[in-house]
Amino acid sequence: MSGDSDCTRTSPSAGSPSDNEFLPGRPKYVCSLSPDLITKAREELQEKPEWRLRDVQALRDMVCKDYPSLGTCLDDAFLLRFLRARKFDYDRALQLLVNYHTCRRSWPEVFNNLKPSAIKPVLESGFVTVLPRLDPEGRHVVCIRPDRWTPSNYPITENIRAIYLTLEKLIQSEETQVNGIVILADYKGVSLSKASHFGPFVAKKVIGILQDGFPIRIKAVNIINEPRIFKGIFAIIKPFLKEKIANRFFLHGCDLNSLHQNIPPVILPEEYGGTAGKLDISAWNELLLASEEDLLHDFSQLVLPCDSSPHDMLVSGDADEKQCDESLRGMKPQLYYCY
Repeated sequence: MSGDSDCTRTSPSAGSPSDNEFLPGRPKYVCSLSPDLITKAREELQEKPEWRLRDVQALRDMVCKDYPSLGTCLDDAFLLRFLRARKFDYDRALQLLVNYHTCRRSWPEVFNNLKPSAIKPVLESGFVTVLPRLDPEGRHVVCIRPDRWTPSNYPITENIRAIYLTLEKLIQSEETQVNGIVILADYKGVSLSKASHFGPFVAKKVIGILQDGFPIRIKAVNIINEPRIFKGIFAIIKPFLKEKIANRFFLHGCDLNSLHQNIPPVILPEEYGGTAGKLDISAWNELLLASEEDLLHDFSQLVLPCDSSPHDMLVSGDADEKQCDESLRGMKPQLYYCY
């Protein structure tokens, strides 16, 4: 299925809410949101149920007109992720969709052969997992523990692949699309040698994906047990952060009471002063591995077009890498100083 043929087949001009019912082969969208979440989406995301399919069709038409060779999935449910992530602003949702594909095509070390079974060692290490219970706002808590990574076992890109697949699984849920997620990052035991793997080039790529290249709402990033070296790590990250995201970083140090003001103990494992028992990574690992077929099916809808150098490509790999290598040389003294 090419981008051109799909757009030719699925771009009715009327764009009314009922148009989607007559598109051959297009899955019919059925909203799974509760009445409370429908209200929340209306108030926070400007999503109006009576206009929802009209808005999706408008975005679909824009893709077909402006980026006919993008090679993207055009199903209602898929496009809704981007509209919700950008509060139903058509132009911003379109740019996010383009960025999503640009990021995937510009970093083959991360996105080639991307499937849960390929990152099983990362999952088994416990580097990334999702807590079993939602927070009071209905948000999943993604727990990242860099100390579980041994650099000699596999490169840092494997960790990024695991985080990306975790987000892809979470964003399948309409509830997550509306509520967003919370990140809990435990930097206990992170050494200078480990931190040096996360240079400006990797930092810029990761931040670019999370801020501008993936349809998910990150509502808070809670950092716990950060060592002095984290000052150097954050110095690398901060230049790439938008002010809105930077303001959602909370550095708790070893103060669990401070963490509990953002994430209640009732959903936290014992390791973080919670009452939810020991941290168990097996449930999330099993769920993600069991989702491989569904994820691969979703990824199969993202077809790399013959012309893989669209005019809107946001990243020039060689130039970026050279620039970031120069930045890294300037950042290393900061890392050593903080350490």
